[in-house]
Amino acid sequence: MFGDLHVHSSYSFDSHVSNQRNEPADAYRFAKGEPIILPDADGEQTLRARISRPLDFTAVTDHAEFLGPIRLCTGDSSTLAYWFPACVMGRSDWFYGRLLAANYWVTIGVTGDENQKSESLVCRLGDCDAAHRQAWQDIQEAAEAHYDRSEECRFTTFIGYEYTDAPNHANLHRNVIFRNDQVTDTAISTYDTGSRNVPELWRLLRAQCLDADNDCDALSIPHNSNLSRGLMFPDPANDREVRDRLEFEPLVELVQHKAASECRFDRLAGRGLDTEDELCDFEQVVADNLAMLGTLHGEVQIEEAKPVPLAEYGRRNMVRNVLKDGLALEQRSGINPFKMGFIGSTDTHSASPGGAEEYNYTGHLGQRDAGYRNVQDHFFDNPGGLAVVWAEENSRDAIFDGMRRREAYATSGTRPVVRFFAGKDLPDDLCSDPEMVEKAYASGVPMGGELAATENSPAFLVSAAKDPGTSRHPGLDLQRVQIIKGWLDADGRTHETVYDVAGNADNNAGVDPETCAPTGSGHKNLCTVWHDPQYNSDEPAFYYARVLENPSCRWSTRQCQAAGVNPFAHNCSEQAAQQTAKLQQDGAIGDVFGRCCLDPAQEPFYAPTIQERAWTSPIWINAHKE
Repeated sequence: MFGDLHVHSSYSFDSHVSNQRNEPADAYRFAKGEPIILPDADGEQTLRARISRPLDFTAVTDHAEFLGPIRLCTGDSSTLAYWFPACVMGRSDWFYGRLLAANYWVTIGVTGDENQKSESLVCRLGDCDAAHRQAWQDIQEAAEAHYDRSEECRFTTFIGYEYTDAPNHANLHRNVIFRNDQVTDTAISTYDTGSRNVPELWRLLRAQCLDADNDCDALSIPHNSNLSRGLMFPDPANDREVRDRLEFEPLVELVQHKAASECRFDRLAGRGLDTEDELCDFEQVVADNLAMLGTLHGEVQIEEAKPVPLAEYGRRNMVRNVLKDGLALEQRSGINPFKMGFIGSTDTHSASPGGAEEYNYTGHLGQRDAGYRNVQDHFFDNPGGLAVVWAEENSRDAIFDGMRRREAYATSGTRPVVRFFAGKDLPDDLCSDPEMVEKAYASGVPMGGELAATENSPAFLVSAAKDPGTSRHPGLDLQRVQIIKGWLDADGRTHETVYDVAGNADNNAGVDPETCAPTGSGHKNLCTVWHDPQYNSDEPAFYYARVLENPSCRWSTRQCQAAGVNPFAHNCSEQAAQQTAKLQQDGAIGDVFGRCCLDPAQEPFYAPTIQERAWTSPIWINAHKE
């Protein structure tokens, strides 16, 4: 099942002030393949957006913070609250007025460094609690209305929201996803917990949901750990935190439009963040916090958005390092608090779930990245990814169970079908067996599972089928499959290594620099049964598969070329200057297309081509004999 569990509508303050007017119901329509209208670069509602294929499931996750105030700002014009200055600016046709409104909301309730958040003055002019409850009820009703409970099970919705804490721009956000229609009375926010206090979110979810006698169940999914200044995954303070983290956070969002969080490799430095994996340069940004979004007219506006060198970059911003550290913590405490499976999502603020297609990317920030503003101000963002869950049927219970057992994987936006199993008795010829999947379940554990150590290496089955795409946009061939291993040695040191297990990195595939059409070929399917040549049954370890497609053009390359600026051309800068001048005559400010011509040899992470990929949830091998 392919889905998106991170979606914002106009109920979110930062979507609303970006002149995005689609509500939760519109987001669900979009996920089902229907078109919606978005604002263009001038703020006019003129852009028609539609994904090429519907999703199987979606959760609208509007910010819990300011659900009430934004409802007051957009509701009854006869009330004083409606005319509060920040409300007026947020509704304004003046772009800069809406940016000032965005700064107001962010400062008082999201990025401030104080422990207790300040209530907006609008709440003295209206009833914010009642408005919050009404917005929360509307979110639930939209999810219920679009959930297909028929025998066809074509589309599943989840009720959810985002818990949004970002002290000093450090991203500590979580998406709270409920199993069914039994949910908490309100969307628990940082106003309820205080800042830097995710454990209190878990405590309140337990008290108001899991321990309530009404079948309520919920997950809390961390996202954008790459922008958390190293604060997303601290060592648990006590046993309760360990238990709560394991119960509420079986998944982590590994990729979304504000970059990937698997691992980090700086090409200019020639080294990585506790890694030698050169493929860890994929969709990275130079900053380590949410200020990376603070670019206007091509110029960075916020000091905190400056590049952060590897020596100062939080090691646990990267999930692979967190997984390795979990092995070390387990050796000391007896419990690994960081057993997380992987998903991707978009984090769209344009009510466009699943809008992760490089060739069809309309931006995820309303007017702020519409049209030319996308290349100008959000060049280092990306279309985001998808959440994929193995489930018996397309229903809430089945998908939620798949998420809780971590039988899930992340993609960077495409839709390859990937299986990953481990077991001591998996036969080496399993790939050719028509009952491959049934026998793998019978004799092993799937992605997200745990396996007791055996004397010799267990067998790892990995199978990947290429994304078929559509008739207009066929999917790319697969290049290769890798297995990433992390382990703890006898001295308590963590290590990692990457194995190519199927396919070929040197297959001469690429892109046509004039048209971005793919060149060369790869594989429609890749499958292998692999044994770890360095296996040691005394060393706890985890393994996950990474599936790489052939190279393709990045979204920015496609949009630059569509504007008459070719990043591959020797005269790219001349083209950029000409096209920028044309837009400036129509009112654009600043250099619009200059970034199209960045030299990859001078950039730590950027290149005009990418390799789309999928990451399976890990399988953990516990270091003890049967």
